[in-house]
Amino acid sequence: MPITEEMNRCIEACLSCYRICLSTAMSHCLVAGGKHVEPAHFRLMMACAEMCRTSAHFMLINTPHHKHTCRECAEICAECAADCERIGGMEECVAMCQTCAESCRKMAA
Repeated sequence: MPITEEMNRCIEACLSCYRICLSTAMSHCLVAGGKHVEPAHFRLMMACAEMCRTSAHFMLINTPHHKHTCRECAEICAECAADCERIGGMEECVAMCQTCAESCRKMAA
């Protein structure tokens, strides 16, 4: 089965979310300190980045298991978006996580 245009868009969303979550955690959260480095928040950002990378990888290798990784990715991205919004000052990360969650929900369907 060929990689569809929708799947390509989801791969791009996942890779962008991976990049933004990781760079926000490392360049913004570690510097800002306080709530930004609370273990639960920081772990969530790391989990989100890794799940996005994994979902992109599963779609790139075109395995039907991508539906499972995308379902989990959507859930983690939504949770990460909400937590970044709660703490504040991470608008780009919030927006990207929301976009990725929506794209992954479609792929998991």
